Amino acid sequence: MADLIDYQIFGDDMQIVDIELDQGEGVRAEAGAMMYMEKDIEMQTSSGGGIFKGFKRMITGESFFITTFLHNGKGKGHVAFGAPYPGKIVPLDLGKLGGRFLCQKDAFLCAAQGIEIEVAFTKKLGTGLFGGEGFILQKLEGNGMAFIHAGGTIIKKQLGPGEALRVDTGCIAAFSISVDYDIQFAGGFKNALFGGEGMFLASLTGPGTVYLQSLPFSRLADRVFAASRFQQRGEQKGVSGLGGRLLGGILGGDNNY
Repeated sequence: MADLIDYQIFGDDMQIVDIELDQGEGVRAEAGAMMYMEKDIEMQTSSGGGIFKGFKRMITGESFFITTFLHNGKGKGHVAFGAPYPGKIVPLDLGKLGGRFLCQKDAFLCAAQGIEIEVAFTKKLGTGLFGGEGFILQKLEGNGMAFIHAGGTIIKKQLGPGEALRVDTGCIAAFSISVDYDIQFAGGFKNALFGGEGMFLASLTGPGTVYLQSLPFSRLADRVFAASRFQQRGEQKGVSGLGGRLLGGILGGDNNY
């Protein structure tokens, strides 16, 4: 049984979630997600279910440790967790979502004490080979509140039985365990090579709930990396000063010049 926690979400594009805890209640989070906590909140860091679970998270790129923030004082206590990059925090009431929900491996933010956080692997060979970000998922299991973070604008889709949706693999934030998840070839030689959307798309088939994100972290990182490489090349070739910034801005698509 998960703790019954109250919460408030603050902010617009860089949100935080403030969790209100009664005495003895706690909330679990990935290491490094905490923004602030009141004096009677105690941190308890562990592997979150044994060494095997810790190593399982670590080999998939997650932290070995899970931290529990436990309120040991009287009255109410507060602890808050911040979003790692621009986007939205999505509250998930697992009790109303069938008790289990899947999310991208970097989407989990925090959850009420009693929620199990497991690493889940997609089952189909095609998904594993070509799914990219969708290959390794996290499974949230329990009957309390969990919170995920997704980038950019968030869209919630409610798929009926047999209703299908094809999505860029990185744009999937989370979905019901009842949703069938597979990878399909985009189709067409020119589409695959020149379409700019990748060779493979995720296929989601209902019934179930799906959360989509417009700005997956990988897409944001790619743009930052590409811009930094362009700037470095310009500096190496002697493009500097006002003229270099002007030329770099024009070629880089900055319309403010």
